Amino acid sequence: MREKLDIIISGGTLLTMSKNADIVMNPRIGIRNGIIRSVDTGDIPRDQMSAAEIIDATDSVILPGLVNTHTHLPMVCFRGLADDLPLMEWLNSYIFPAEARYVDRPMVYYGSMLAIAEMILSGTTTFCDGYFYESSVAQAALEAGMRAVPCQGFIDFPTMDNPDQTKNRQIGRAFVEKWNGVSPLIIPAFFCHSPYTCSPATLTGIKELSRESGVLYLTHVAETREEVATIRNQYGTTPVRHLQNLGVLDEHTVAVHCNWLDDEEIAILARNGAKVSHNPESSMKLAAGIAPIPKMMNAGITVGLGTDGAASNNDLDLFTEMDTAAKIHKLRSMDPTVMDARTVVTMATIGGARLLGLDDRIGSVEVGKAADLIIIDMNKPHLTPMYNPYSHLVYAAAGSDVTTVIINGKIVMRDRKLLTIDIAEVMERVRKIAENIRNDRSP
Repeated sequence: MREKLDIIISGGTLLTMSKNADIVMNPRIGIRNGIIRSVDTGDIPRDQMSAAEIIDATDSVILPGLVNTHTHLPMVCFRGLADDLPLMEWLNSYIFPAEARYVDRPMVYYGSMLAIAEMILSGTTTFCDGYFYESSVAQAALEAGMRAVPCQGFIDFPTMDNPDQTKNRQIGRAFVEKWNGVSPLIIPAFFCHSPYTCSPATLTGIKELSRESGVLYLTHVAETREEVATIRNQYGTTPVRHLQNLGVLDEHTVAVHCNWLDDEEIAILARNGAKVSHNPESSMKLAAGIAPIPKMMNAGITVGLGTDGAASNNDLDLFTEMDTAAKIHKLRSMDPTVMDARTVVTMATIGGARLLGLDDRIGSVEVGKAADLIIIDMNKPHLTPMYNPYSHLVYAAAGSDVTTVIINGKIVMRDRKLLTIDIAEVMERVRKIAENIRNDRSP
């Protein structure tokens, strides 16, 4: 007896992103109860398909949903607030003061909801976020049907959600207890801002708690030369060596950025199993540096792709991030074969899933995995003709070419229309937040 399916996707070209990197022409993908039940090939008459919903993917590319491994979603409310500045001036003179004045639960919730809408519209189905009031980020993701790794943030000065750093462990433990098991879409984690804004006691204390809780631990590392100089002045070593000395590097640690590493530091990360989130557009815009990603990957380090926050990028589109990641390393090395298109698509899918410890659930289109998929319309002038789908995705396609997004077996966008978010209301809420910021900044 044929299984009754919830969704069947038929036609087009499927990039499975499986271990064998199979490309399946004219596939038929069966989905039931949020899980991929079948991946068949060949022409199957429509009247022989049995599902509540049948999606025709003719002239389209199907692939796993993209995984954004590093964001600060509520910062969409600060998009364009302070552009064309060095990182430290941007942070200390503009962003930190703005956060102290304007960040509250409603701002975090509506900013996150707007950012989630932007990501869904551009093909992202999973994100990892670190910010304040992170439960509001998690709540927004849950309501929107988005897969998320929300990370409770920690930093060594009073924040809106944590004015007393002696309560770090209490806050972290409560966050994990609140969100563990609530939904398969929400996986709580911890985020220490950086080795220069977090003391050794904070870095080690939160890492100890992450090990006790079995959750991921993230931190910005070696983003700028100034950071490297600061750590050397304070501790007599470099950021990666500092983290190694503190014992916080392991397979559940994600180092974000890593723009200024030497070969020994790359070996340290590889030896400890630490992973790296690559955010090239933000680092380019802030002139922070270019991470030695090819060397890291050659050393066996798992690398995922991230956008960073919209205040420093200024968008959350992983398609443009893929394009940038491919090209910036070619230019730096003067080698056009470096970071080929398939490698970059891997970083944005199964590589990102592996970084987050979710590759057994997402990141590839395989039977038994969660049905997180996107469909991209290739029947467009700028995508015609198509010889290599990987190259097209990286060098020609844009987030706006995504037509359908499915997360955990639920269609959250169909024909470019968001189905789980009232985008008009969310945009109006964020406009009001921005109006308050603008009025306060007016002379």
